[in-house]
Amino acid sequence: MFSRTIVVGHLGRDPELRYTPEGTPVASFSIATSRRWTNRNGEQQEKTTWFRVSVFGKQAETVHQYLTKGRLVLVEGEVDASAWIGQDGTPRATLELRATNVRFLGARGEEPAFPEAAGEARPGARPAAARTPAPAVEEDFALFDQPESEDDLPF
Repeated sequence: MFSRTIVVGHLGRDPELRYTPEGTPVASFSIATSRRWTNRNGEQQEKTTWFRVSVFGKQAETVHQYLTKGRLVLVEGEVDASAWIGQDGTPRATLELRATNVRFLGARGEEPAFPEAAGEARPGARPAAARTPAPAVEEDFALFDQPESEDDLPF
């Protein structure tokens, strides 16, 4: 049975492209999702969760060509959680998402969400000339629109 997970977040680094021994393209990148709230003491809190993402085939090549650090994406796929004890004795965990669908969100040429993503050349970053502007994005994400009032909530 296949469980489907949908994550919307910002790329933490440019996608890396490699090929399996059979020649299948595989792109790897990480995305961050953040949640903000006010605690009981009135203090602002924030929690960021990182996901490692792998995408295969033609979609991997497209992701590598168009996506850059800081870009907002929707990733759909199957999540795998792993936990282990590190060499230093501390518990470690990771969330890995094998993507079946990656959608580019935000406008073409939009400023990166992370200020450091707009900086000068980063180690291992592709030159700006090698990046192609992303194709226009469909505006079909009404699912993520906020309700106008509490009367619009389904529960």
